[in-house]
Amino acid sequence: MSIVAIVGRPNVGKSTLFNKFVGRRMAIVSDTPGTTRDRVAAQVTIGDKGLILVDTGGLDLGQEDEIHLGVTGQVKTALAEASAILFLVDGRDGLTASDEELADLLRVSDKPVSLIVNKIDNSRREASLQDFYRLGMGDPTPISAYHGKGLDRVTRWIDANLDAPEPEPPSGVMKVAIVGRPNVGKSMLLNALFGQDRVIVSETPGTTRDAIDTVLDYEGESVALIDTAGVRRRGKIGHGIEKYSVLRTMEAIYRADVVLLVVDASELMTAQDMHIWGYAKDAYRGMALVVNKWDLAPELGLGMETVQPHIQERLRAGEYVPVLYTSAKDGQGVSELMPAALNIFRERGKTVATSALNRMLTRAVTASPLPRARGRRLKLFYVTQTGAHPPVFTFFVNDPALVHFSYQRFLENRLRDEFGFEGTPVQLKFQRRSRSE
Repeated sequence: MSIVAIVGRPNVGKSTLFNKFVGRRMAIVSDTPGTTRDRVAAQVTIGDKGLILVDTGGLDLGQEDEIHLGVTGQVKTALAEASAILFLVDGRDGLTASDEELADLLRVSDKPVSLIVNKIDNSRREASLQDFYRLGMGDPTPISAYHGKGLDRVTRWIDANLDAPEPEPPSGVMKVAIVGRPNVGKSMLLNALFGQDRVIVSETPGTTRDAIDTVLDYEGESVALIDTAGVRRRGKIGHGIEKYSVLRTMEAIYRADVVLLVVDASELMTAQDMHIWGYAKDAYRGMALVVNKWDLAPELGLGMETVQPHIQERLRAGEYVPVLYTSAKDGQGVSELMPAALNIFRERGKTVATSALNRMLTRAVTASPLPRARGRRLKLFYVTQTGAHPPVFTFFVNDPALVHFSYQRFLENRLRDEFGFEGTPVQLKFQRRSRSE
């Protein structure tokens, strides 16, 4: 999957443009320059292309304090990982020295670059476009990200400048991504699954640089396994060849059907583990949690009866995620990984008859009073499954605004109680419909 990075100096509207394409407010938008300091990424479809869009912090090459140096490193990482770049400048401020310095950096990146002039929301400001020809980056594209004007031209440029996606494994082939922080044993687990050394295993964290696809024959079925570089905690990323590799890990998650999140038994559910879990959950990917290095459990004083509640408490709404205990070093529990992944894959593709769903809905409504808000009571008319991989259920109601988050969780739990869906997020949608309809 291609990666498109939005770059520019601080406060030119990068996060506003990012949010417009994503369709919801993910990046923080503020009038204060430098608000976005970490990269924010999301899977989107722009035109005919599915891609990962990255919002970067404002790049000010003249600043050398710690924060600006950190932002500069992250932007350069995004440039190295990106397939194409949207270079955003401010039509209200006109061409600045920082824009020219950044243009020099982009010219040597050897990536397709689109020069986009933001905040062109009236005819008077269109005159400022002439200044940006001095950058020597072709015709500038005028837009107003705030008002959503001119984005169709950006869409056409992306369609024209991104390569066709690489062929995916044939439909029906399960794709499994092995993800986690560096040095938790991902590559060793992969080698244990194959019974031979297929990827480099090293005690040095971060040995695996890119996502690697290998094919495993499991009980007569082909399984595409994706081994990924480790995702380090923010602020602890080295420079040079490693280049974070976070974006490639995200790419692997988006390509996968099932994600095996590998954690270290000696460092259970760190903040970075939760960060990766959030990526997979937001992408509605199947998930199993793999507690590796379980051979160390006796000396660490760990037992499944104590570890399991701790994990469930950290995952909160992730009670549906199976937890597996392995030791890639001695092979303990490795044989359970593929059966678990295959079961999750099948659960993601499960379909439930509308009649069975509505019998469940009747029992749910009887068991718990329907919520009321502003003097109005929610009415649930019927439910039907409208998607699989992941499972999607559409509930027809009198007013979607009356569906409280807690009641949505209640309905999801009833779905799981009756129909399973182990290891896979389910998506609940609520659509307005009158009783007569």
